[in-house]
Amino acid sequence: MRTDNQPISASISAVTPDLERHDLRRFLADLGPDEIQVIRDPIDLAEVAACLEGNPKAVLMERPSDEGVALCGNVSGSRKRLAKAFNTSPEKLLAEVLHRLKNKGEVVEIPRDMAPVQQVVLTGDDCDFTCLPVHLQHGLDGAPYISASIDFVVDPGTGLTNVGVRRLMLRGRRTAGIDLMAPSDLRAIYIAQAQRGERLPIAFAVGSHPIDHVAATQRIPGDELALLAALRGEPLGVVKCVTNDLLVPADAQYILEGYLDECGHVEPEGPYGEFLGYYGVVKKNPVFHLTAITHRRDAVFQTASISGPTMAYTDTAQISAFRTEVTVWRALEMAVREVTAVYTSPASGGIFNVRVAMRQRVPGEARNAIAAVFACLANVKHVFVVDPDIDIFSDEQMEWALATRFQADRDFVIQTGMRAMPLDPSLNGSHQTAKAGFDLTLPFLRGDTPRPMEHRIPAPPTLDGVRFESLQAALEHGPKLFVELMAAINSRDGREVVRWLEDVASSRRVLRDSEGRYFFA
Repeated sequence: MRTDNQPISASISAVTPDLERHDLRRFLADLGPDEIQVIRDPIDLAEVAACLEGNPKAVLMERPSDEGVALCGNVSGSRKRLAKAFNTSPEKLLAEVLHRLKNKGEVVEIPRDMAPVQQVVLTGDDCDFTCLPVHLQHGLDGAPYISASIDFVVDPGTGLTNVGVRRLMLRGRRTAGIDLMAPSDLRAIYIAQAQRGERLPIAFAVGSHPIDHVAATQRIPGDELALLAALRGEPLGVVKCVTNDLLVPADAQYILEGYLDECGHVEPEGPYGEFLGYYGVVKKNPVFHLTAITHRRDAVFQTASISGPTMAYTDTAQISAFRTEVTVWRALEMAVREVTAVYTSPASGGIFNVRVAMRQRVPGEARNAIAAVFACLANVKHVFVVDPDIDIFSDEQMEWALATRFQADRDFVIQTGMRAMPLDPSLNGSHQTAKAGFDLTLPFLRGDTPRPMEHRIPAPPTLDGVRFESLQAALEHGPKLFVELMAAINSRDGREVVRWLEDVASSRRVLRDSEGRYFFA
């Protein structure tokens, strides 16, 4: 990972990147029938959104609108598929990405005749948004949207490539609205360029491997082409665009080249079903002008599921949740020591509700963790901190921890007047939000002090204790729990222990201590 904030200088190298390993079609082909639905019959574009809504699988439509251009969606709509993209398991996904972020990414420029994404080049009147399978995603949307697009710009002030994810609302054959309302690097770059009266060259990749979408949502300083390479775990092949000098992934399915004009936030864009599960209103936004479309010969177009009643199955919620986890983990590394797990619920849009499991070393560390998560992302509203014995991926265990380890007058942390996520409908027009922390940890104990009985979690008995010649010998050895008495004589029943305790009491007094252990008086 680059941290020196220097521009990437990609050049033709002796290293030849594998331009098919991260081909989206290849990823889809590797998914089993439990993870992908293939629709081979023609399907109208008006039916696409309904096919994706609430669908736990990725969907590949081979003949959308019977135009000969395949369309896929929900590709990143599950943690299992994101983990597959990184060749790991869902439980190890966060650790794998954090490990890859420590590496320096290598970027290699590819000659145009070697770049799969430039096998077909369309410019002038031949490049046309309305020839692509772009569909209406939600009933009140202002127009069809391109929703799985990854944007690439170079900051004129630094020379660094900025990579992000933005939607495009079709306005015509070669114009589209772009959402640049929320604070972002691209918004700042564009405003500075527009104030100078200059256009901003930009390119969008459509049809990308899930790793690229994960990389495009990260907030890590430096040239973000190198970030893509670092997360891929191998050199990134890039190619120069046809109508501008931007470098873009050479193995994408489509590249949409063009520029944002210098007129500023002037054109109405929206409404649109946003990633929090509600509509965003009509806003004034800049206009993107299309100058070229390049693509693979067998390209598959991509759409991203974003909003609706089943948020957890959308691409946006899963990717946002994972981005939040990476950011939170990195912040907690500086604030506390023994974090064991971080999870963000995709059902909340992947940003609002964060769960943290940690082992406290000193009193108050759970509160420090809550404060650190509050500060690291404006989007986070609710933080739940638990001990390592709670599985934070389990809604049932989190409900149990909230019910049995939380007292509102003691364990509730609230902070008001903090920066807000503008799309949050609960704000009612405010620009500031309140954040809530839930300390669901058990009382802090120093060293190896055992938990009191009322804080221990019941589990089935295990008969692996020390063996003795008799129950009498076991109690002569010292106090024993009932299960230890069973283990002492390898009892698979326990009732004979009850009978022995009753019989021996007639000749020798047997008592019990505060832990419930039996012992001879």
